[in-house]
Amino acid sequence: MTTYDVIVIGAGPVGENAADRVVRGGLTAAIVERELVGGECSYWACMPTKALLRSGAALRAARQVPGAREAVTGELDVAAVLRRRDSFASNWNDEGQVSWLESAGIPLFRGHGRISADRVVEVTGADGTTTTLTARHAVIVATGSGALVPDIEGLRDAKPWTSRETVAAKEVPGRLAVIGGGVVASEMATAFSELGSSVTMLARDGLLHLNEPFVGEQVAESLRDKGVSVRIGAEAGSVMRSDDGTVSITLTDGEQIEADELLVAIGRTPNTQDIGLDNVGLKPGAWLTVDGTMRVEGVDGGWLFAAGDVNRRVLLTHQGKYQARQVGDVIVARAKGEAVDDGEWGRHAATADERAVPQVVFTEPEIASVGLTAANAEAAGLRIRVVDHDLAATAGSAVHAEGYRGHARMVVDEDRKVIVGFTLVGPDVAEMLHAATIAVAGEVPLDRLWHAVPAFPTVSEVWLRLLEAYGR
Repeated sequence: MTTYDVIVIGAGPVGENAADRVVRGGLTAAIVERELVGGECSYWACMPTKALLRSGAALRAARQVPGAREAVTGELDVAAVLRRRDSFASNWNDEGQVSWLESAGIPLFRGHGRISADRVVEVTGADGTTTTLTARHAVIVATGSGALVPDIEGLRDAKPWTSRETVAAKEVPGRLAVIGGGVVASEMATAFSELGSSVTMLARDGLLHLNEPFVGEQVAESLRDKGVSVRIGAEAGSVMRSDDGTVSITLTDGEQIEADELLVAIGRTPNTQDIGLDNVGLKPGAWLTVDGTMRVEGVDGGWLFAAGDVNRRVLLTHQGKYQARQVGDVIVARAKGEAVDDGEWGRHAATADERAVPQVVFTEPEIASVGLTAANAEAAGLRIRVVDHDLAATAGSAVHAEGYRGHARMVVDEDRKVIVGFTLVGPDVAEMLHAATIAVAGEVPLDRLWHAVPAFPTVSEVWLRLLEAYGR
């Protein structure tokens, strides 16, 4: 069979979820993948990176509690950490993911998928054979993104690490230089410094600068405490790798830094270079612009959709899976002639992409945020009030860890009296984030939040303290 209701190009978490929703809705779907089924998140991002970071976090947590601290007699076992990382990446084997596709009734076509005409996808296998697939209703592009390598003199010839090589590294370099100050750069600087690397960060635009200002400040302080050289404003002008493998980075001010490996983590680029966009009037290599139901703009007939990183709305796995559920459901609705609910917070609209995106950065301290920063809220024209509280000033934090340091901020829309942004910084704050996400996505009035009583003694008591600071 080569004709299906829906064809999905890309079998990462987004593609898998989109195909699953289509099949659950009663249509047929096929999925195309040129690499490993499960995508970036399963093998080179979310799962293995958090496995790399978790061992160090657990050791830190033990050392922050008297009684447990005395029981810790050694340092991280690097080989054991890397073995655990490998297991979370399924040793880069996708048999388990393929089995899931089979159980869900989703045929897999391995090879490079390319759109050749309206609703037609040609799949070229590793042996050069071509299979032509036709979609009755829709094609979904879920090809994700790849690491952006900038045009710095000598950089590509020096064969730098990107997120993929860093996450899959078999050995820990003695010296690691990092170009970038975002999430990947900050998390990998944390992980490799704890694994024994001497790390230098070249953060031209600052650390985690898209977050609230105190976020980058606290992470930079923590990294420096670990011995990481955090160079805010430093910019690489040229790069060279010598015959002995040493990487030399010359900064724009003339200073030279040497390392054994260099990680480039400055952003992402869409995986749309060779998927046939030119055959439907779009530009190869471009991000795909979509409407609120993930339908690609500029393509006649309304049959092409894009979900996940490739549409540049939000480059986060969980948000891509959210889009996948929306797009799968809306394609089913349109195919069956049902009403499309694409209004604000509607079943088929990805409103959360603009209002309630949660994100955790697994540095030390952890960063957990949802919704708008104060600066973004003001830029959006909202009349806001910002309320801050020392996260350490709760009874729960004293129980949780000795010397607990953290911070909490809520951003309130004064006209509607609802929270539009929330940021937490501190040990293990990731598990506190969903409460804030519910408050933001549900637009829960502050008057009602007074009745959501936090348990004592927990760090979540900060909710009460923030409300008290705001006033009734």
